[in-house]
Amino acid sequence: MRVCLWFFVVVIVFGFGDGKNADQRLRTERISGSAGDVLEDNPVGRLKVYVYELPSKYNKKLLQKDPRCLNHMFAAEIFMHRFLLSSPVRTLNPEEADWFYTPIYPTCDLTPTGLPLPFNSPRMMRSAIQLLSSNWPYWNRTEGADHFFVVPHDFGACFHYQEEKAIERGILPLLRRATLVQTFGQRNHVCLNEGSITIPPYAPPQKMQAHQIPLDTPRSIFVYFRGLFYDVNNDPEGGYYARGARAAVWENFKNNPLFDISTDHPTTYYEDMQRAIFCLCPLGWAPWSPRLVEAVVFGCIPVIIADDIVLPFADAIPWEEIGVFVAEEDVPHLDTFLTSIPPEVILRKQRLLANPSMKRAMLFPQPAQPGDAFHQILNGLARKLPHDRTVYLKPGQKVLNWTTGPAGDLKPW
Repeated sequence: MRVCLWFFVVVIVFGFGDGKNADQRLRTERISGSAGDVLEDNPVGRLKVYVYELPSKYNKKLLQKDPRCLNHMFAAEIFMHRFLLSSPVRTLNPEEADWFYTPIYPTCDLTPTGLPLPFNSPRMMRSAIQLLSSNWPYWNRTEGADHFFVVPHDFGACFHYQEEKAIERGILPLLRRATLVQTFGQRNHVCLNEGSITIPPYAPPQKMQAHQIPLDTPRSIFVYFRGLFYDVNNDPEGGYYARGARAAVWENFKNNPLFDISTDHPTTYYEDMQRAIFCLCPLGWAPWSPRLVEAVVFGCIPVIIADDIVLPFADAIPWEEIGVFVAEEDVPHLDTFLTSIPPEVILRKQRLLANPSMKRAMLFPQPAQPGDAFHQILNGLARKLPHDRTVYLKPGQKVLNWTTGPAGDLKPW
């Protein structure tokens, strides 16, 4: 009965291409109040960033060795560097800088299958910070409190792709006073420092643009998902991977006609998202994934299944108004929950998602555009100014412990 009811609602409310309903779909809505204002902030003139010039072994040579780093979901570290080199917020005079940026690519160390290996990242970071502290006075002045680092690993500066190991490691001790710009975000987690800036993972803007379909295409798919439900190599039972949430999606809804879910990744993946009303964004090994970016860009209401997740630019993007949140333990009731959402609520979420400013904030385009993810990062840094005077250390004062951490991290890089 519920399937028939929702088929009727999809036909009547969302239409199958008639002009009136197409116009309704094409309308956009700006979020009212402070969130929308923050989203459209212009950071130029509000901060100055000094970009360290490091030896190429920390960045360019890594990319030359493996150009795949430009296309994976961790590539924000590369594009942020390129953006800042020509950004109007860059200053060549470190004495007038509000922030110091260290261009280092810790995820550009890939396996043959294209996954980043985190094991050299701590040594690379330590090596770069030792260089800063030896050659410039600015790191020692605050021990990194006015520095920021882009660390897009699964669990940020904990530098491991398995949560238990990441928690055991904790954030690299030398980065604990710095501002970390990272994709990982989960409340009350040792891998998220207070004051960190949570960003979206990199998704290729040009590729996504090439797969855009007409805006008046009807959304005839109710729920859409493509991806793993079980990590058969590392967690064949499915109880640990995604904390069992993905396995619960599959076991409960693999035969439900409202759910278009599969492990297949078709060539029409982007087009299919644009034909869907809801797109599932469950956690995997980490709570974040590129599906969140894809859903927002393609106007598909993200169904966020990741308890305690800290979402990208949460002070600027109204996630509660554009998305749907489902607790991991409630996944077996996902169909009941989604079919109970009133059509007028769905339409408003779609109008908000259709706002171009919402989509721009999730992307790292080349060249950069006003309001894009680069600018949202700068906005986040600007909002942390001015630095509290207590971050500046007395001459000779030390806070960080350079000798703590796993023995492997202390080896030269």
